[in-house]
Amino acid sequence: MNFDENLSKLLNRFDELQALMSESGSGSKFAELGREYSELEPVVQEIQSLRRAREELDGARALLDSGDPEMRSLAEEEVHRLKAEVEEKEERVRISLIPKDEADSKNAILEVRAGTGGEEAALFAADLFRMYERYAAIKGWKFEVMDVNETGLGGFKEAIANISGRNVFARLKFESGVHRVQRVPDTEASGRIHTSAATVAVMPEAEEVDVQINTDDLRVDTYRAQGAGGQHVNKTESAVRITHLPTGIVAQCQDEKSQHKNRAKAMKMLMAKLYDMQRQEQESKRAADRRSKVGSGDRSERIRTYNFPQSRVTDHRINLTLYTLSEVMNGEGLDEVVDALTSEDQAAKMAEMH
Repeated sequence: MNFDENLSKLLNRFDELQALMSESGSGSKFAELGREYSELEPVVQEIQSLRRAREELDGARALLDSGDPEMRSLAEEEVHRLKAEVEEKEERVRISLIPKDEADSKNAILEVRAGTGGEEAALFAADLFRMYERYAAIKGWKFEVMDVNETGLGGFKEAIANISGRNVFARLKFESGVHRVQRVPDTEASGRIHTSAATVAVMPEAEEVDVQINTDDLRVDTYRAQGAGGQHVNKTESAVRITHLPTGIVAQCQDEKSQHKNRAKAMKMLMAKLYDMQRQEQESKRAADRRSKVGSGDRSERIRTYNFPQSRVTDHRINLTLYTLSEVMNGEGLDEVVDALTSEDQAAKMAEMH
């Protein structure tokens, strides 16, 4: 089926959905039809906009045969403008036809862990965590810290946050992987550049319909929460660790004083980890059939280097190099990286559709 036949088929389906919705009244069938209708509506608007531009182009081309030289000159300009507009609108329609990731509209659980490099890696993990916190603030998202394991010197061994808002996972999903930093630590007297790393995992927040958990498969442990340096921060066993026995996946939370709240947060993390594992398995099956892929989500893959002496950020997956390190680290420059990764992913998916 060629491009235009595909568009006609979609328009026909959209009309069919309108008719079916008016017949079905309410209930689960109506809700199901409504979801498909809502997904198709923006695509249909792009198609209709493209068709209008094509009609205008045909009209302008008809004027090229005019005997009036002035009219023909105006028509040539209009044809040139409209051809560019049609090409741009065709591109937008092609992008809108890319199969959607069902998790794109979801909130996300962010995990940042210090990797190799000791205290410097922990300080970098804290810097990354704050970078995402600032980016969330710029986007108008809610950034809720769920758990932080501090080193006592300002670094984070591990930090977890729940980020909620519009299209959070869609914007952050390519951040998963190993982030490497090259800089001179404050403690380095000789001015030698150190290399250390932190691992970032971005997982879509799971709803109960996304993942089924049998309570018999869970082991719940409670313990006393600890602060930086290992001192006990409270006298009661309010911290909660939940282990999913079949997979060995563990989620824990000690951020709240209430055991009940910590258990709810740990459960949310566990569900996200299980949902993420399911998605990774599906993705690896699909990847075997795919020619190109930007974000494999492989947590061990080195995806980006932050070079402080050169103020350079390099994303190794798409060979993108920017000399705007401070802007990226304060969240303002991260959009440029995210946009480039999204465009590359769209291009790869469009290539697979042909």
